[in-house]
Amino acid sequence: MSANLTFIIVFIAFVMFLFIASFISKNWVRETDDYVLAGRQISTILNIFGVIAIGFAGTTIALSPGLSVLYGFKGSMLWGLIYSFCGLALFGLLYSDFIRRCGAQTLPEFLEMRFGSKTRSVVAVTSVIGMCGIMANNIVSSVNNICAYTSWNSAIVTAVIFAIIIAFTYISGMWAISMTDFVQVILGMVVVPMVLFLTIEKYGWWNEIASKWPTPDIIETGYVGAIPMGGLTYPSILNFVILFAAALVWGNNYYWMKIANCRSESVAKKSFVWSAVLLSIIFILPLSLLGLYAGAFHGDKITLGGGTVAPTGAYGLIASTLPAIFGSLAIIGAVAASVSTSATSALGASAVMTRDIYMRIINPNADNSNRLKASKIILVIVGIVTFALCQFPGGPTYLFAFANCWLVPPAILVGLGMVWKKFNSVGAFWGALFGMSSMAVLEILDLIGTFHIGEHIYLATFGFIITFIIAVIASLFGKPAYFGDDKWERIPNENNRQDIDLESTDIQVLQLLRLGHKYMADITDYLGLDSKVTNDSIERLDKGGYLVREGLNLSKLYTFEITEKGKSFLNPLNSVEEMMSMEGLCPLYLELLKAVSTSAKAQNEFIRDNKIRSMQMAAISSHLTRNNYIIEKGAFQRILEITEKGIDAVNKYNNI
Repeated sequence: MSANLTFIIVFIAFVMFLFIASFISKNWVRETDDYVLAGRQISTILNIFGVIAIGFAGTTIALSPGLSVLYGFKGSMLWGLIYSFCGLALFGLLYSDFIRRCGAQTLPEFLEMRFGSKTRSVVAVTSVIGMCGIMANNIVSSVNNICAYTSWNSAIVTAVIFAIIIAFTYISGMWAISMTDFVQVILGMVVVPMVLFLTIEKYGWWNEIASKWPTPDIIETGYVGAIPMGGLTYPSILNFVILFAAALVWGNNYYWMKIANCRSESVAKKSFVWSAVLLSIIFILPLSLLGLYAGAFHGDKITLGGGTVAPTGAYGLIASTLPAIFGSLAIIGAVAASVSTSATSALGASAVMTRDIYMRIINPNADNSNRLKASKIILVIVGIVTFALCQFPGGPTYLFAFANCWLVPPAILVGLGMVWKKFNSVGAFWGALFGMSSMAVLEILDLIGTFHIGEHIYLATFGFIITFIIAVIASLFGKPAYFGDDKWERIPNENNRQDIDLESTDIQVLQLLRLGHKYMADITDYLGLDSKVTNDSIERLDKGGYLVREGLNLSKLYTFEITEKGKSFLNPLNSVEEMMSMEGLCPLYLELLKAVSTSAKAQNEFIRDNKIRSMQMAAISSHLTRNNYIIEKGAFQRILEITEKGIDAVNKYNNI
């Protein structure tokens, strides 16, 4: 059997799995929030595999072995560790509490909460372009791997891969991606170490590699020398931090969504840290070693050694030397990685367009059915735009640079917005606009050959610096949000608050706060509103002294407690209701606890009979979990289990 026929058989089996998983998870999608965020039901293990699946992407398969060829083992591993730990692990540790508690489903949605609609609109459009660029980069990388192995026509392969990604994501959104991520990572965990093992068997170990290496020091140097540490031009360790941590992770909407879709901030933290560890050990280390084998034993086939294969094609080069079945599996593993990241990028772009453009500007009054339908139509539009970007001249390298033009400024805005209470809408808007537009112009000038910014400073590094400087300076000329004013006092008293006319939404918020819901995410999810609406309500209640924030930055800004004034404004509770409220319960929640103690069928009937939306259920479940009444289990969908405290509560109020 020929290598190409073997590849076709393996490829068809892979595609069949994608669509089977999509149709299974389709039954879990009832509304837009299920489609985009899986109803905030993603577990630790599922998110670990989801984050690894993004990391184990076409870019990683190209860069990790390629950097070994160019700069030796140290250069490749430093790149991988920077992405894994400065990017993923640090993002999880520093941002999880903030993102999961603020309630914003997308990064641009948070920017409106913090800086206003003008900044949200600018970043929403540019974030979509950036994520489409990353999707196109991964598709092109996947196509290059397939064509290098099979010698097929790249245009046809691009169309096929593109259609597969859009089709299986269209069916059930985040659930389809999460399920396929799970299996794709398992496939990668088998394939990549297998390729390394077969390569070691064929060529030997470290001494054999070192004896064939073109420089005396295989760790420190490669075909072009040692990796620079602090240089402004690419590559350097400094640029790796800015590009692969700040831009690619911290400013990227689909990593934001990977935290927002988790059951809790604890799940998000653990999943990102474990993802960094496992990605480094299982994928980056073997891929770096495979690059050494390509450079040592096939140097004559690499462009720097007089051949035709670029250093970024080192993985495919090694795969082509293996028996057909193993070579096919090696390429399918690479394709699976690219498909996973491409699908996540597509859904991330679709989520921004749906929530930040369609639901705000085009059809604010759309019901759940229309929102879900719009999400799927927008996904197809995103696909068409991405297909056009796949024709972008310059290949994956230019596509990746193009994509990150649009992701550096959001990273600055989110970071400053988290920690600096005086950072304001003026700084955010002008920092984002100036940073994005200047990088776009420089990218075009570089593409047409007029001016090559990369000869002086890497584009993403330039964008990082200029966005930060403009954002900080412009903020000095703007007025901060009310809580950033030096005269504002966090703790309310009789003399430091205003007379506020409360609206119906404000009353609903106070009722949730009285029950013990303390995070913005709980309030937004329970009420089913855009974060901008709930944020405006919180600001009115804060200015009126009806609630108090836990702090004025980080996640404390979005953590609240009702004041005595807030309680006095609400209708009084009877003695039993008051007792329940003090324990974080109400009749509806007690009904759920009874259902959980009975059976899964009873839980489903509770949701159906009370018409509980998926995000409302997420808010209720998170609240009861934090209060130790239930435990959230289940690798895929959320499975609730009542605790001893929950059983005691049911028995207590059954007898009253």
